[in-house]
Amino acid sequence: MKAFMVKDFLLNSETAKTLFHEYAASMPVIDYHCHVSPEEIAKDRRFENITQAWLGGDHYKWRLMRANGETEERVTGSASDYEKFAAFARTLPKAIGNPVYHWAHLELRRYFGCDLVLSPDTAEEIWNICNEKLANSDMSVRGIITRSDVKAIATTDDPADSLEWHKVIASDADFKTKVVPAFRPDKAINIEKPDFRAYLEKLGASADIEIRVLDDLFAALEKRLDYFDALGCRASDHGLDYIPYAEGNTDAIFKKALNGETLSGDEIEAYKTALLVFLGEQYSKRGWVMQLHFSATRNLNSGYLKKLGPDTGFDAIGGGENGCCLAALLDRLERDDALPKTILYSLNPNDDAILQSIAGCFPKSGIVNRVQHGSAWWFNDTKQGMESQITSLASRGLLGGFLGMLTDSRSFMSYTRHEYFRRILCNLFGDWVENGEYPYDIKALSGLVQDISYNNTAAFFGF
Repeated sequence: MKAFMVKDFLLNSETAKTLFHEYAASMPVIDYHCHVSPEEIAKDRRFENITQAWLGGDHYKWRLMRANGETEERVTGSASDYEKFAAFARTLPKAIGNPVYHWAHLELRRYFGCDLVLSPDTAEEIWNICNEKLANSDMSVRGIITRSDVKAIATTDDPADSLEWHKVIASDADFKTKVVPAFRPDKAINIEKPDFRAYLEKLGASADIEIRVLDDLFAALEKRLDYFDALGCRASDHGLDYIPYAEGNTDAIFKKALNGETLSGDEIEAYKTALLVFLGEQYSKRGWVMQLHFSATRNLNSGYLKKLGPDTGFDAIGGGENGCCLAALLDRLERDDALPKTILYSLNPNDDAILQSIAGCFPKSGIVNRVQHGSAWWFNDTKQGMESQITSLASRGLLGGFLGMLTDSRSFMSYTRHEYFRRILCNLFGDWVENGEYPYDIKALSGLVQDISYNNTAAFFGF
């Protein structure tokens, strides 16, 4: 029997151990998609206790706590920070097989030097150990980023955002991690939402353009794209329920929406298609990467949506069937020589093979994996999900050009997920070598794991 989470955790062969310890573990981190707060980086926030650092905004943990029957007061409510931590300590022992179990204990080891196993019996001791460590000068937000060897972070930002905190960070020469915005125009695309017209007023104000017709919207977005670009933005991100593709009189559709008229499903889809085509062209013009996240069914629990708002842990995997529209969208941009480098993420793992086969249809000379399948996302970034995604990608595409892991997190302690991914990657490589499916060529193997861990991402985004 192996001890819990020792040095060779998840590494089941000598090849895997060599690849991880000698080559993958020391590679820096580029977190090219996340939801951390640039304000907290700018202000170098210090956490008063482990609950603030660990449980704030983390809907992975919240879902488990709710599943364990904890009251919402102890999840996101008014309970004390220790009561919330104790609720998580009651929950975690039951999360056997869940990645949160591994992530939490990796974080305890890497950031707090604590190898205790969290449970109700150890909760108070771990609470005290962590809080004592958090008082150290190197455990501020910037300290955590620096000790995690993070070279670049791309946050997620609305086009109307002032990006004031990005300016503060960029002005501080002493902080070496590059922190840049990423362009997330969901509110401009979601024409069917009740707050669409109010959002256009906000967007127009940020660009100093009154939005009355579709061309005004395009002009406002283009102005904000330039603003983001000047502050180092190198990527967009889209959170889509599905991939649209339809034709229609988008000027008339936009006018109807501004007049408060109800749009048909076909009209909504035609508008969204037009926006995605316009934006894709703009990204290509600037050399940005376009990221498309889709197949999420959001806010299933209407009562909790009303009570807590979105992004609080009540989303689920949505249906697939995006392949035809995705192919049409990419082809439309390709025909106009305007297809940017693109990363595809579906929350539905049944889409993996479809996305991998579509990605291979849009190569470009000089760019490795110009369109590619992104890492296992959200409900799929489990050990099983990562193994499945990597194996599926290897069998249908060029795994050596894969961009590897991202956190997609609101927590500054989630960089250990890169370690988790790298251990899984090296173990798979080790299995293939041990099985005689790939030669024991350490130069080739080490290059692959270091490229997937870091080098490919640096080259793809230009960091």
